[in-house]
Amino acid sequence: MYTPDRLPSRSTPGAHARTTPPHPASSVPTGPREPQQPCLQVNMCRFLGVFIAWLVFLTFYCGSVYVPHAHPPEIYVHEFFVPGLDQATALKNVEISFNVTVRNPNQNIGIFYDSMNGSVYYNDQQIGTKPLLFPFYQEPKNTTVVADVITVSSQRGTELMGDLAAGKVVFRLQITSTIRFKISTWDSKHHQAHASCDISVGRDGTILPISKDKRCPVYFT
Repeated sequence: MYTPDRLPSRSTPGAHARTTPPHPASSVPTGPREPQQPCLQVNMCRFLGVFIAWLVFLTFYCGSVYVPHAHPPEIYVHEFFVPGLDQATALKNVEISFNVTVRNPNQNIGIFYDSMNGSVYYNDQQIGTKPLLFPFYQEPKNTTVVADVITVSSQRGTELMGDLAAGKVVFRLQITSTIRFKISTWDSKHHQAHASCDISVGRDGTILPISKDKRCPVYFT
């Protein structure tokens, strides 16, 4: 019924029956979404990985190849004696005795001696050689005594007599060692250390003062 104070309402058939269908994705349950790592964190992880790899390489290089501030062993000749030097059979199956000291001059670096050999030369000709010490480790600032005998033989009697007439005979004691430097817990690569000791002896075969307690030059190969 129409009344003056109320407007007539108009309804559309089926208007209340239509509803918006739900989105298919909204009806599928999903788990908690994993948070994505920020770019800064990823870059930091990469940087740390590269830095650690470089640090490991540098440590290996310093420990195995390059030994900073490592000094070679110091070798001194104290005694050297050639018996029967003034005899006609000199340098024929003669036992030359010697006494040298090997010092590690490094403050915080030890030295492994994996092998050590001694050789005697006369006029640049090797006349005798033998192994010396067994492998050993030398602490920093430590000295090791090497006293041994090397049997020598040479046919250069004419040259020897000429040197004796001049008042002295010069021999060379060559000490070759295979060594490794020890820094903290790392060992260096192997080095060949050569000590070349020129030794002058008198007619009685004893070392002359000019060569006694002399430091021998050392070089690496």
